[in-house]
Amino acid sequence: MNQVTKGQWNGYDTYILHSRELEVTLLPWLGNNVISIWDNIQNRQVVRRPDENELAFYMQKPYHFGMPMLIPPGRIRGGHFEYEGREYQFDRNTAGDNHIHGLHRTQPWRVSDIEEDEDGCAVTTEFLTADDPRWMEQFPAPLKLEMTLRLQGSRLTQHLKVTHLGNLPVPFGIGFHTWFLLDGQPGDWTLQLPVDAVYALDQDLITTGEVLPLGPLEQLNQGLNLQGTNFDTLLRIGKDQPVEALLLRKDGYGLKYSADPEFYKLWVLYTKGEANEFLCIEPYTWLPNAPNLQAGPEVTGLIRLEPGQYIDMDLHVDMIYPDES
Repeated sequence: MNQVTKGQWNGYDTYILHSRELEVTLLPWLGNNVISIWDNIQNRQVVRRPDENELAFYMQKPYHFGMPMLIPPGRIRGGHFEYEGREYQFDRNTAGDNHIHGLHRTQPWRVSDIEEDEDGCAVTTEFLTADDPRWMEQFPAPLKLEMTLRLQGSRLTQHLKVTHLGNLPVPFGIGFHTWFLLDGQPGDWTLQLPVDAVYALDQDLITTGEVLPLGPLEQLNQGLNLQGTNFDTLLRIGKDQPVEALLLRKDGYGLKYSADPEFYKLWVLYTKGEANEFLCIEPYTWLPNAPNLQAGPEVTGLIRLEPGQYIDMDLHVDMIYPDES
C-alpha cells in the first residue's frame, strides 16, 4: 500500500501518496499544493479539493483549496515595507489597496525524489524563486524551497527547507491556508486550539500588533463547538502552549494539525462567513504586516534569513479514528 502513483488534474501531473488509511494528492506544477486528502477508512474528503471545472478559479486564487503555502502570509499594508535599508513593493491585490497572501501562487515545482519503503512513501519537490521574474521584482531574494511530503499510515508530514542564496539579509514568513471540511454539519465538530489572546485588526483587517483578551474564545482551550461560529481571526499561541489544533467530530473521528513550535507563533481561523462546509486552520510564522510593525521578532515572528542560511520546519496532519480513542 505504501506507494506513489501518478495522476492528472486538468492536464497537470499529480503525485498520489498511498497508505492503508489515506490517499494524498500533490499538484507540483501549480504551486506544489496538496489538493486532496482522501480518507479510505471513513470514505470522505478531508480538505477542500478543487473540481476539474474550477481551474480558472484555482489559477486566480489557489489559496482557496487544499493546503496552500502563503509566502509570506496575510496582509501587508500597501504591499510596502523596508528592511535593512532596502524597500520592497508587493502587488496591491485587495480591495483596500493592500497586499494579501504572498508571492507563492501557481509556480511550477520540480519533483526531485520519490521514496517508497515499509514505513511509508514520500515525494520531494523543489523551487528556485530566481526562476520567477515576478517574484524577484517584488522580493529580490533568491531562495531555494525544498518540500518533502511523507505519508506514514494515518500521518502526513510536510518537511520544508528554505535556503537563502542571496547576499543580503531578508525577512521571511510563511503560513498555510488549510481548508478542512465540516461536511455541512458544523454542529458535529469541535475545535480545541491552545491560544492565549486575540490580535486586534483595523478597518483594513490588518493587525496592529495589539493583543486583546480571548473573551468567549477562551472556550477554544477546552473545545469550542463550531455551530454558529464566524471566523476571520488571528490568535496568539501562548508561551509553553503546544502548536496543535484538534478538530473532532462528535463520534470521536477527526484530526490533529500541528506545526513546528520553533517557528510558528500564531493561528488564523477562517470560515468565509458562518461556519458550514469548512474551517480554515492556518498556522503562521509571522504576524501579517510584520515588517511594518514596531516590535521585535519575538512578537512579530519575523524570521531574519542571513546569506547562505537555511531553516527547516515541519507540519503534521494526524488522523484520529474512533476505535483509537
